Amino acid sequence: MGFYGVSLLLLMADQISKSLIVKFIHLYTLVPIIPGFFNLTYILNPGAAFGLLSRGHASYRNPFFIGVSLVAIVFVLFCYWRQGRGKSLYGTGLGLIAGGALGNLLDRIFRGAVVDFLDFHLGRHHWPAFNLADSGISIGVALLVWQLWREARQ
Repeated sequence: MGFYGVSLLLLMADQISKSLIVKFIHLYTLVPIIPGFFNLTYILNPGAAFGLLSRGHASYRNPFFIGVSLVAIVFVLFCYWRQGRGKSLYGTGLGLIAGGALGNLLDRIFRGAVVDFLDFHLGRHHWPAFNLADSGISIGVALLVWQLWREARQ
């Protein structure tokens, strides 16, 4: 599928899923899917991963995260053009990171915060809610680490 296809597919899935959550679930409402393990919920995260830096004032927090996202996307594009073309695993990993970063960037631009909705937990112990963009970024980083590890072993 390639870098651009993976990026676009993740971006579309992320934005469609977030739109459905916003449309059909009220803010801060839990919808149990697998009781005791998985809920859908609608949370707005103005911060970074796990809500880091979410308490800062919106007048500088959102422009900061938009700027960081833009720098990250440019860096990922640079890495792809520099080393990723022709390497399917590397290109896929970078595509997932780019698509995820774009998905969360669009949320910050148009909503002022990122929509999170995947809520995994064991009893009362919850993993912080996340979304498909976050999943793509995490999987993309894991693919890059795997590819770099494989190359270092050869």
